[in-house]
Amino acid sequence: MLVDPNAPFFRPLWVRVLCVALPLIWAWVELSNDSPFWAILFGAAGLYLGFELFFRRKGD
Repeated sequence: MLVDPNAPFFRPLWVRVLCVALPLIWAWVELSNDSPFWAILFGAAGLYLGFELFFRRKGD
């Protein structure tokens, strides 16, 4: 596990949404600039964070 989804830092919903949205937005930017390697890397990071922070996180 690379990120602890139950850390107090990730308690607010806006922090979790921002941590998932920013890498996914940056993946789109990289893809639009014809950089598929970086797009895949940032896209995978965003998807991983989304899974960890929304599906594996224990509720408050």
